[in-house]
Amino acid sequence: MTDAFSKCRLPQDEEAILSSSLYPYYLPVEERPGQGEVTIGGRRVLMAGSNDYLALSDDPRVKAAAADALLRLGAGNSGSRILNGTLALHQSLEEELAEFFGHEAAMVVTTGYQASLTLAPLFGPNDVLLADQHVHASLLDAAHAGQARLRRYRHNDMTHLARLLETVEPDQGAIVLTEGMFSVGGDLCDLPGVAKLAAPYGARIVVDTAHDAGLLGPDGRGAAEHHGLQSAVDVQTITFSKCFGTLGGAVAGPRHVIDFLRHRARAALFSASLPASCTAAARAALDIIRTEPERRQTVLAAAERLRSGLVALGFAIAPGGTPTVSFVVGDVVLCCRFWAELLEEGVLANVMLPPSVPGRKAHLRVSVTAAHTTAQVDRLLNAIATVAGRVGPIACQIV
Repeated sequence: MTDAFSKCRLPQDEEAILSSSLYPYYLPVEERPGQGEVTIGGRRVLMAGSNDYLALSDDPRVKAAAADALLRLGAGNSGSRILNGTLALHQSLEEELAEFFGHEAAMVVTTGYQASLTLAPLFGPNDVLLADQHVHASLLDAAHAGQARLRRYRHNDMTHLARLLETVEPDQGAIVLTEGMFSVGGDLCDLPGVAKLAAPYGARIVVDTAHDAGLLGPDGRGAAEHHGLQSAVDVQTITFSKCFGTLGGAVAGPRHVIDFLRHRARAALFSASLPASCTAAARAALDIIRTEPERRQTVLAAAERLRSGLVALGFAIAPGGTPTVSFVVGDVVLCCRFWAELLEEGVLANVMLPPSVPGRKAHLRVSVTAAHTTAQVDRLLNAIATVAGRVGPIACQIV
């Protein structure tokens, strides 16, 4: 009989890195002193990998709301939403999210990943699910948990999507699944193209707005508002661990769809509900998002400085104007070396290894937040330039 655990082996290059100083994962952060920096190994370094784009996780108002809810309602709810775990705070947040994002209803869940999994019942046996090749792993898990036929279209390739839509039979339902702002490269979905193609077929559009909700658009409603197409999105998922600065997520859409998910989405039905502290923090963050557009302006200005600086250094980065940029460094070992040398320069970035990124080459991902000053963005660029000069020309290959 074969050992069932024989599959538990990493590729040889990853195994070699696992026990070396190049290992880029599970690095313990000891303190978060703020101002765009963290303490690791007793050393204060620039955090250039955070998704806390608006720097709200450290905002005194968000922390105060979380602390007050913790003291009043406890550390956890000890039950699922459908049974005994629903708080009045959950319902208030749902109403505010639905109103802000222009939907009839919303459903708060415990994590952003869970928000994606909650979509699974929408993907029925008589449906064809057309998903962008770059969608997040959580969305693919939702697709596999559902019963729809999954077909992938090349990233933002509207010609390919059009061909796939043509293959959907008249008696089948069609759903287009994409992200508003893609999490790896920071580029935006071609929502105008998707909406134009979906309309003649009556195809539904589901958008994961994990990285763009709170960040993009005149009022921070995300990529759909950025494109002037809020009404084109049928259902959206929202994550609180990015612009909202806390933990949790939500699904928003037509009331009958959200009511259906409340009673059929196993990911939510069989999971303990979002703690009061995180729920209150998300409400406080939403209020700041609504009333302080200068935070978005600050981070987008930093993003423009980062992107133009990388172009000046010779990096051909993807368009988008967002705070996240990734570029191919090379093979796994080379990318981890780039990461380690950046850390030596006092900058913590992110390493993205296949198969979590498209293609066969490892990516380095960097991001800026509203907490970063102009001097810190320049420090990041200088560190990248220094390390790229040591590592070699391969570091300038871009997807």
